[in-house]
Amino acid sequence: MEIGILGGGIAGLGMALALHKQGHTIRVYERRAVPATMGAGVTLWPNASFVLEELGLRKDIAAIGGRPLTMRRQDAAGNALGGLDIGLLDRTMGYPTYTVLRRHLQQVLLDHATRAGIAVEFGRRAVAIELDAHGRAVVHFERGASIRPDLLIGADGRMESVARKFVAGDNTPIYQGFVNWIGVAQGQHALVDDMSIQDFWGAGERFGCVAVRPDLVYWAAAQARSLNEATSSADMQKREVENLFAQWPEPVSRIIRATPEDAIRLIAVHDLEPLHTWSRANVLLVGDAAHAPLPTSGQGACQALEDAWHLARCLDGASGGLEESFQAFANIRVPKTTRLAEQGRIFARGLFATDPESCRIRNERAKASDPARDVEVLAAGWGQGLPMHGGAVGTSLEGSGVDSLYRIE
Repeated sequence: MEIGILGGGIAGLGMALALHKQGHTIRVYERRAVPATMGAGVTLWPNASFVLEELGLRKDIAAIGGRPLTMRRQDAAGNALGGLDIGLLDRTMGYPTYTVLRRHLQQVLLDHATRAGIAVEFGRRAVAIELDAHGRAVVHFERGASIRPDLLIGADGRMESVARKFVAGDNTPIYQGFVNWIGVAQGQHALVDDMSIQDFWGAGERFGCVAVRPDLVYWAAAQARSLNEATSSADMQKREVENLFAQWPEPVSRIIRATPEDAIRLIAVHDLEPLHTWSRANVLLVGDAAHAPLPTSGQGACQALEDAWHLARCLDGASGGLEESFQAFANIRVPKTTRLAEQGRIFARGLFATDPESCRIRNERAKASDPARDVEVLAAGWGQGLPMHGGAVGTSLEGSGVDSLYRIE
């Protein structure tokens, strides 16, 4: 089958690799002129590592990524708020957790695609999709080119997805009330004391940092803001975030200072309402085009990789054509991704509360959380639908107090 994929990010390249292994002819069309470098870093939890192993990528990720041992939460004064034993989570689920810069993960995916002979075309911006007389989708690109693949996969992101517009109509991204400054810090000496994920909670503010190596750390600082306040000039962003977090515990200031000014980016954080259907005709949405959770879900990149693993099996196992495959894929993926997106929203509302009493209750709940139970619930929820030790079906994280474990981008 000839498959066209719109989008050359994690979702698109992961999908290309999974479907190429089944013998399909794949061509990826990326709107950017060069490989994407958006975002700082990604935490690849064990469910993502399972998929990376299946795709033959895990050894490459292990060579460039970090292995966090623990996640520690603190308030803005440095008081402990509990945490997570990541080593126990990894043992429970049967696969390791990795921390990796997004650009390095992107390069591994692209290198494997190149070696597999998968065509990846940059500078190919889709502008519209329409159906031809036979009900097959036709993609129109800038400068007049068009394609008619047997299957078109929309992996073109949350903000300007042409595929999502074709499938769902006008589904505008929703601003969720906070901004993220993201960056990558690298020092001549260690910036952090150990290989950990550190998360600091304030009132309407947070700072999270993730070590790839002790001297290489990616981070996100966040603050609740109205949308009309969600921008600032590039030359002011470092000064703004330095001032905002100047009194927070170390290593916060040390990490910000070690980040080049031009490596800091301010993002107004949006997500999308869940869709009831991810397909129309021979077009299927995956990754952020289908399910775009907040960073507080912890699972954006992980779920994009899961999409690839599941779709390959749905296409391989269905005898009734694309419609049957799409329905099988939706039955597996929609409930899990919808739940994770909603949990990301719930946690964001608590994290960016500004009322002192709400923040006190949030912090007390975090401190009272049972670490062993947290691992058990996370393993079941994140492993759902996968042949992993923690892959229990139907497990919910709601009310568990562990929905604060998330990637930082």
